[in-house]
Amino acid sequence: MCGILNKVIHGLVTENYVEETWNKTKKDRRIDIDYILSNESYDDSITYKFAGSASKILNKSIKEVLIAFGEYWIIKTGQSHYGSLMQSGGNSSKKFIINLPHFYSRVSLIYPNRTPVEFTVTNVKETSLKLYYYSTRIGLTYFVIGLLRGINKMFKERVTIEILERKDQGLKHHIFELK
Repeated sequence: MCGILNKVIHGLVTENYVEETWNKTKKDRRIDIDYILSNESYDDSITYKFAGSASKILNKSIKEVLIAFGEYWIIKTGQSHYGSLMQSGGNSSKKFIINLPHFYSRVSLIYPNRTPVEFTVTNVKETSLKLYYYSTRIGLTYFVIGLLRGINKMFKERVTIEILERKDQGLKHHIFELK
């Protein structure tokens, strides 16, 4: 995974706890990385180890940790590192999510070596839409929910997110409904 995601995990842990908690996170899973480079690509197992260890040390479920990582990415990392790109996404949660496929196309230009994800938006109605999430990676459903929650927080909007279909049900995608 792209190093920026590992930096997000580091930032979330150290901002809400202390650097020592991050060191415990690394030590718990025997991760021998002293400095994370944002543009560097890391094996997915390292990110999963960070998430698993943070879950254990912070006494939170992996679901809670992944949601928190996604929210943090939007609220802190996205806005501070990609401000103009984030601002170009729209002026509401709905518009931003409708533009998510274009946003990730631009992110691909910044990180050409990352494993791409794809978003498709359908059934756009006044009060709802469906978001399809395609990825070769497994286990990131709740990270995506965190991203969506972060988008809603960014615009100070309340939107419910429901998982309609999951990749682990034998599909090639997840489908989320946002209302």
